[in-house]
Amino acid sequence: MSVIILDTETTGTKKPQAIEIAYQILTGDSDVDLRVSSTYSERFNPGEPSTLSALATHHILDSDLDDKPQPDTFILPDDTQYIIGHNIDYDWSVIGEPDVKRICTLALARNVLPTLESHKLTALAYHFMGAEARPLAMAAHGALADCELVRHVLRHLVPFYKVAGEPFNWEVLWCASTFARYPRVLSFGKHKGTAIKDLPRDYVDWLLKQTDLDEYLKKALENVHNLPR
Repeated sequence: MSVIILDTETTGTKKPQAIEIAYQILTGDSDVDLRVSSTYSERFNPGEPSTLSALATHHILDSDLDDKPQPDTFILPDDTQYIIGHNIDYDWSVIGEPDVKRICTLALARNVLPTLESHKLTALAYHFMGAEARPLAMAAHGALADCELVRHVLRHLVPFYKVAGEPFNWEVLWCASTFARYPRVLSFGKHKGTAIKDLPRDYVDWLLKQTDLDEYLKKALENVHNLPR
């Protein structure tokens, strides 16, 4: 079984294509061991240019990719069971939605630190690590550098989810990550900051009609308000 911290850099947020994929294979089997046994990093040529906003983030020029393989040649190690990342659903979709379990550090952080000013990866690194975060944060938005940031942030998140006397392994952390995806407070709109359970019913009905509604917010609304699915 492989547990992998994974990150991608892409052409942009609209129909994103991978231009860089990196991962760290962690040492642990069932136990949550964050030591790295091996790493992987490769760039890819998707055959289309990056948007300006994407370029301003990752600084990878289209010309840097001229001799690189196509992104659909990428495959995870055969024994991969868990992938970990910050907003990991995005990276998971970019690599083709493989049949693996996803552990999201963004969801885990929002769940235990709901009032933190920012839940961006570098912001969390500074929150947990102070000045030690600076060299890691300054290298951010390279895929392998972001994997390392995720690993350090996860190291500080894990203690929030350990229960004394209870077993703690990757499956337990995956379950915690899945539960953490369900929002308890609305993060946008005119009712931003309102607990899901306290939202007006007419606003809930309106939200559920939106075609781009996040699947976890939809389930939270349906469950808290006892609506049929």
